[in-house]
Amino acid sequence: MYVYLQKSMTHKKTTGSRTYSGGDNEMFLKRALEKILSEKDIKRTQHAQLKKACETALSEVTKEIQNTRVNESSVLPSITVQQSNVNAEKYFLPFELACASNHPRMVETSLDCLQKLLLHGHLMGTIPDPMDVSKLLIDRIVSTICLCFRGVQTEEQVELQIIKALLTIMTSQTIEIHQRSVLQIIKTCFNIYLTSRSKINEATAQGSLSQMLNGIFSKMEQKLSLLNERRRQLDSRSTSQQRQRQEPLDDNTTISDISLSTMKTNEEEIISESIINEDEILVKDILDELVEKICYDEATQQQRSTNLTTNEIIEEAHSLHEDILTTIPSTTALSYQSNGETETTISTSLSSDELSADNYFKNAFYVFRALCKLSDRDIKDKTNTDPRTNLDLKSRIFSLRLIMQILQTSGPTFRTSEDFLNVIKTYLCVSLSRNGVSAIPELFEMALYNFVELLDKFKQHLKVQIEVLFREIFLTILETTTSSFRHKWLVIQTLAKISADAQIIVDLFINYDCSMRSANIFERLVIVLSRAAQGRQAVELGCSQIEEHNLRMKGLECLVSILRCMVDWSKDLYVNPHLQSNLGPDTKPLNENGDHDSGRSSSGVDGSMKRTDSVGSINSSHSNSGLSSESWKNPGDYEAVRQRKELFEKGCDIFNQDPKKGLQFLIDKNLVHQEAEDVAQFFHSYQDVLDKTVIGDFLGESTKYHKEGMYVYIEQLDFNKMDFLAALRKFLAGFRLPGEAQKIDRLMEKFAARYCECNSNLGIFASADAAYVLAYSVIMLTTDLHSKNVKKKMTKEQYIKMNRGINESRDLPEEFLSKIYDEIENEEIKLKITTAGLRRGAGVSGTSVGISGKPESITSDKQRQLLFNIQMKDVEVIARDLMSNAGTIRELFTIAKHLEHVRPMFQKAWSPCLAAFSVGLQDTDNIDLAMLCLTGLSYAIRIACIFRMELERNAFVQALSRFTLLTATSQVTEIKAKNVECLKTLITVAQTDGNYLGEAWYEILKCISQLELAQLFGVNAQKSRMPVTNHHHYPSQLSNSTATFNLPFDNLFYSDKNPHNKRLHPLNEQIQETSSQSIVVSVDRIFSGSARLDGDAIVAFVRSLCHVSMDELYSSTPRMFSLLKVVEISYYNMGRIRLQWSRIWEIVGEHFNKVACNPLQDVAFFAVDSLRQLSMKFLEKGEFLNFRFQKEFLKPFEHIMKKNSSSTIHDMVVRCVTHLVDSQAKNIKSGWKNIFSVFQMAAADTDASIVELAFQTCTHIITTVFDRHFASVLDSFQDAVKCLSEFACNASFPDTSMEAIRLIRQCAKYVAEKPHMFNEHAGEDLINVPEEDRVWVKGWFPVLFELSCIINRCKLDVRTRALTVMFEIMKYYGETFTQNWWKELFNVVFRIFDNMKLPDTQIEKIEWMTTTCNHALYAIVDVFTQFFDDMADSLVEDLYSQLKWCVNQDNEQLAKSGINCLENFVIACGQRFTPQIWERTCACILEIFRSTLPEALMTWRPDTDSSTMTTIIETSMLDRTYSSFDHAAVESASSQHNRLKHGGSVASLNSSTSTEGGEQELRQRYSSSGSSERTRPNSDYRLFQILTIKCVVQLELIQAIDNIVFYPSTSKKEDLQNIAVAQALASCIPGQHNQFTLSDESRDDQGMYQYMSIDQLLLLVDCLIESHIFARTFNSNHEQRNLLWKSGYRGKAKPNLLIQETHSIACAFRILFRLYNNTSRRECWDTLRRRIIRLTRDTLEYYLTLQSESHRDAWTSVLLLLYSKLLKLDDERFKFYGSDIYLLVSEVIVFDLKPELRYMTREFLFRIGNIFNINNTSSRQLQIA
Repeated sequence: MYVYLQKSMTHKKTTGSRTYSGGDNEMFLKRALEKILSEKDIKRTQHAQLKKACETALSEVTKEIQNTRVNESSVLPSITVQQSNVNAEKYFLPFELACASNHPRMVETSLDCLQKLLLHGHLMGTIPDPMDVSKLLIDRIVSTICLCFRGVQTEEQVELQIIKALLTIMTSQTIEIHQRSVLQIIKTCFNIYLTSRSKINEATAQGSLSQMLNGIFSKMEQKLSLLNERRRQLDSRSTSQQRQRQEPLDDNTTISDISLSTMKTNEEEIISESIINEDEILVKDILDELVEKICYDEATQQQRSTNLTTNEIIEEAHSLHEDILTTIPSTTALSYQSNGETETTISTSLSSDELSADNYFKNAFYVFRALCKLSDRDIKDKTNTDPRTNLDLKSRIFSLRLIMQILQTSGPTFRTSEDFLNVIKTYLCVSLSRNGVSAIPELFEMALYNFVELLDKFKQHLKVQIEVLFREIFLTILETTTSSFRHKWLVIQTLAKISADAQIIVDLFINYDCSMRSANIFERLVIVLSRAAQGRQAVELGCSQIEEHNLRMKGLECLVSILRCMVDWSKDLYVNPHLQSNLGPDTKPLNENGDHDSGRSSSGVDGSMKRTDSVGSINSSHSNSGLSSESWKNPGDYEAVRQRKELFEKGCDIFNQDPKKGLQFLIDKNLVHQEAEDVAQFFHSYQDVLDKTVIGDFLGESTKYHKEGMYVYIEQLDFNKMDFLAALRKFLAGFRLPGEAQKIDRLMEKFAARYCECNSNLGIFASADAAYVLAYSVIMLTTDLHSKNVKKKMTKEQYIKMNRGINESRDLPEEFLSKIYDEIENEEIKLKITTAGLRRGAGVSGTSVGISGKPESITSDKQRQLLFNIQMKDVEVIARDLMSNAGTIRELFTIAKHLEHVRPMFQKAWSPCLAAFSVGLQDTDNIDLAMLCLTGLSYAIRIACIFRMELERNAFVQALSRFTLLTATSQVTEIKAKNVECLKTLITVAQTDGNYLGEAWYEILKCISQLELAQLFGVNAQKSRMPVTNHHHYPSQLSNSTATFNLPFDNLFYSDKNPHNKRLHPLNEQIQETSSQSIVVSVDRIFSGSARLDGDAIVAFVRSLCHVSMDELYSSTPRMFSLLKVVEISYYNMGRIRLQWSRIWEIVGEHFNKVACNPLQDVAFFAVDSLRQLSMKFLEKGEFLNFRFQKEFLKPFEHIMKKNSSSTIHDMVVRCVTHLVDSQAKNIKSGWKNIFSVFQMAAADTDASIVELAFQTCTHIITTVFDRHFASVLDSFQDAVKCLSEFACNASFPDTSMEAIRLIRQCAKYVAEKPHMFNEHAGEDLINVPEEDRVWVKGWFPVLFELSCIINRCKLDVRTRALTVMFEIMKYYGETFTQNWWKELFNVVFRIFDNMKLPDTQIEKIEWMTTTCNHALYAIVDVFTQFFDDMADSLVEDLYSQLKWCVNQDNEQLAKSGINCLENFVIACGQRFTPQIWERTCACILEIFRSTLPEALMTWRPDTDSSTMTTIIETSMLDRTYSSFDHAAVESASSQHNRLKHGGSVASLNSSTSTEGGEQELRQRYSSSGSSERTRPNSDYRLFQILTIKCVVQLELIQAIDNIVFYPSTSKKEDLQNIAVAQALASCIPGQHNQFTLSDESRDDQGMYQYMSIDQLLLLVDCLIESHIFARTFNSNHEQRNLLWKSGYRGKAKPNLLIQETHSIACAFRILFRLYNNTSRRECWDTLRRRIIRLTRDTLEYYLTLQSESHRDAWTSVLLLLYSKLLKLDDERFKFYGSDIYLLVSEVIVFDLKPELRYMTREFLFRIGNIFNINNTSSRQLQIA
């Protein structure tokens, strides 16, 4: 009916837009009047006035019709609309009377005519009412029409006509009505909806009201929008004109400002006066109407079947009058300045527009407020819950529906106006808090709908109110077990709408969960939905399975929607590298947001909050209104607040358990200050969170700190102007009184003091003591009256009597005490109820709790309803209290903008979501529910991936993979449809979120690996075993065995009890589905699409794939599926940039390393072959210089050679590398290092074929590739040489070794020919190397170093060849070496003499020293001699160290070679020595002398442990050799001599020795194995061997000193010359031989004498003398010599040191006399003379003591040398020496001397005679004779 009415009125509007003539108007007026007059009842007396009015009007209409016809025949224009209106309005009286007649037909006819007149614009009502000029006629018309409604007795047709007429007025574009009339129209239609007996009329009234409300609020929006537009135009025009006039107005600024201010003030006063006058008239009209309506209601009350008093829309007079005077909408209080005459018209127009807009605003305001108040009216008959019969209930429901409509269609003015917002806060939110706890589902549902609209459109203004509704009511209802399924269903449907809006979800989180003062709405919402989705409340709810399923589905939908919102919110951060896969026709398509299309709509509300773009509300017109500056806060700030809030909540929880620890925790975290004021404020502010019992105990403690806190806590309470009992209730509402009387006493005492302080003028209490006693008595009264344990209750008289005399011996007023008793009796003092307390005490999330505190099970719906009503009553009290307080709180609401908000949201939501989805997939096989869970899992994975939340991502992926049953221990036959869907979802996730999966790839790839087995069974179920070679075929020559692997699913299809493994049953369709084309293609797409993953993602993908591959290969049934995929993805991704590819290959290469070492040969073969193919493809791309990608790529070949011990695999690796060299040599750069490394390991192999193939390839590289591509191989030149060195060191192939050394020699040739290439090459290891040194570092040094390594490692022939080649290279190319190069080179060369590198066995060691070391030593000295000028001084010192090492070895030949090399080096290079080098040289000789002195000869005894003695000898030798020597000692000959003399003071005798046969004897001891000496202990041989070598070294060193100083053979020639001179003396006259006149300086000196300083020469003399003293001491010790001889030392003759004894002293004499005869060193003659005379006397004295003739004969040459040197002195010098030794020489002649010595002695004595004139006469006589 309403639809028909709407269409007919629309049609009439469109047709009525034409201009109607007056005749048309009068015609239907006439017909209506005639119809009224035709009624039979018109003749009744009560209708006489009506009849008369109709007749009068009819006659006038008839006359006008006649006049109209005359006018129609003329050319005059037809009557205008304005004229017809005037005519119509004067005929209103008969219709007014007809409406008041209560005659149905007449009323209907009258209303119909009025409706037509109003519809077509003939009746405007704009003229004043003739009966009351203060009103317009339209107000009277509205009142007349509304009065036609008589309640339930009204006829249906009359109701319909009333609705039509009122709707026409409200929707007319030309009729304007305001406040009073609007409210009356809304009231009438509302009452028709409530009381009409016709469903059609009820629906029509409902539709009409909706249309009216839309018109009211849309007109308000239009008018205010137009007004604002005109204001902006005026502002812009005023601004422009002001700018134009700014300069001329500068001088009159003050006057202009004053005039403008005056104009503005006057205009405001005029507008205010008009508004006040209008408001007074309006109040008067509404009061009159109110009186009229009250009278009407009282008259009709008895006729109604149901109480309709709650349907009054017009408010009470006082409240309305107050609202009008104080709550006038701000839109009317506007004034604008007009500038000049040009704006006068605009200002006038603007003022009228403002007044019109103000009227429309007031219409909307009063209607909305009336509806809000009506929605909160009491329901008197609360037992009747049927809206059809309980009109109070119907009224509330309908008012909420209308409010919802207003909210849904609200515009920007409504949403931003403070007036409307205040109404919402003050009335609507309070109403929702009441209706939201209603047990009536219809009322509860409407409350939910309105809540949704408030949340969607007004959340930025209602932050506190939304929190209260969410926290206290709706989530509580969903949590509690006492609520019915219908209530839960309605709540969860509402949450489903809310969850679909991303803006709302994110706003809830940042405004509540990230606010210290708010509850965690989002977190609690997710937890509640998770519980609902898990279906754990089904038993408590007592619902059916279908209901339980629906509730679970809806809960899952909500969770999925929340996750979808998070995905949509953060979609800008997501990068999808793939298109979404098509896994089959059964997969539901995804919309553009990635969500499965679900078109289900919620019942009850036409408009759903679901948007095409769920974040579209961000850009909507209403979301930005009220946006605070806080919206642009850094997301990190919200996170910091949230973390701080978590700490605070944790602290509160700790406080509830242990107040001391909890408070300390909060103080430590800087959440609460330690001061008592802050702690007390903390108790006041968080009473809802803290345990009131704990607070009471804390405040009642007796410590100073607790008392101070209690005092401050009570002082913060304001009891001003409060009754005593009210103040006590307020005091005790915040905590629970402790049980101890002392604590209560302290609390009551402070309370009484505070109360008296706040109410000092009350006059009831004489002192605080009275208040204290009364407070205590009130507590006792409460306990007495309301405790179940007290059987006999206290009476009022007893209570009054108990309190007598407490007011300082006076009584308190009896009325006062009586009132307290009555109030306590009616309502006990109890704690303030909080939702947290209800949840703790009443089991919101569990079962209800009974009186005893134990869980109480709900056994019936009636019990559930009763418990729900009780619980909701408490919730309502809490909510209304909070809502009333919230109206005064203004908290900023932040509109979320940042994408990063999703991260902390998901951190809170992921765990409940995972639990819900897991339970859903685990417990049910319903495919729809499973799809919801899978959708949620995919969304959750997406969010975790986007924000790199590894823990959460891995948890969801693992859950998803677990439900595929592919990785579980379950049988494959248990796979169901949901498991297949899990698999498809997992594959989809892999394709769409691959960039973010990271470690989670392992779970996905593991499932895919197991899927391959399931596919095998789906395709070919009869095959239970499969050889691994089914995947790839290898050359037959590479493997002779084929390994067959068992499939891991074999045992799942075969019974363990059946030994023959019979199949249980055929594979089901689900297993076959795993082999479907869609899944196979999608899986392949994962691997082929890996090339589109980003850098980090592909690395994670490859790592996981390699992990899965290792699991396959090392499982009980190895497979190579994933290994094949590793090869595939390597091909796919080889085109990546090098940085990414290197990271990939680092993992893949390591995987190949492991796989190629697999014990299964087929697997290893496949790995090596795959590696070869990949290498070929990679090397084809080439490489720039100085890059290392090839090196990294080819590393696996090295690892395989090193770790795999199979010779077959080694052979294959070598062949693969050879193939790479043959085919890709021109492209290889850094890969040469790996190639040479492989060949190096192959060189050490024992397989001839491997070594031969590797060496052939190396030869090809050195001879061919080096010539063509030397620049490419340059970086690996060192590796090439090292590889050749390894070939040379393979003892099994000597020919190859020699050829390898030849190739190394050729490498040296390359270095010499191309030094510029080395210098220009700047590798990574040459960054800090100067350009001129690069050829050494990369060229010469590797060659020479590897040759030294060959020398140290190989056998004699190979190392000899290597030694020869090394020194040939040094001699041939050494001229290009620098000092630093030589220094580094000899550090390597000297390693030949390293003790640690010598062979272990004695024979090999002797051979090494005799051959290699000996050869190397001479070669080193040759090189030093050749390139001495290029050597650094430090190298000379190193050379001396090596010489000393050689001399001190127990190898005679090496020791002698060391001395000879020292001699040769000094003789050859001494002329170029610096003084410092000469010092080092002399010091070296001194150290050698001392270290080789055979001191053990003097101390050896047969009973001494020879091994210990040997150790002592060696230690002493080392100490002497390597001890720090004071080089400054050579500076002073005298000081050095004193030191040596003091060190050798034990010796006092001179002797000589012989070493004939010594060397042969040593060789026999080394080699002889059959002599009798074999029976001696090895330790004695060792000792005697060392001693013999030391003796030989001493002799060699003495001779070396002689050769160095005087040149070789010079001393020997001198000795021969002395003998010849002595022989000549036999035939000459004494004193006539001219040979004694020759000076030592006269001959040509080729020795180093002239280059050495006197100190250095004297140092050598000291060494010689020390050696001489030791030798003659040993020769004189006959007992020791006999012991040694008897022990086998030196064979057949007693050991002696005669040669050492004589040669050392002879050399010393030569040096001393040479110095003494050197005129250039005259300054030292005195020192030399003293030394010579002392040495001469000592020598002659020793000679005289000799007993053995042979010993004396050995001294003959020494005495000849001494006589010869003395005789060559001039007379003065000779006189000095002759007089000193004359007596000693005289003693010599007593011995049987040799003729030469006898003649020389005679010559010496004869000259003494001549000098001293003794023999002049005798000589003369002799001459005469």
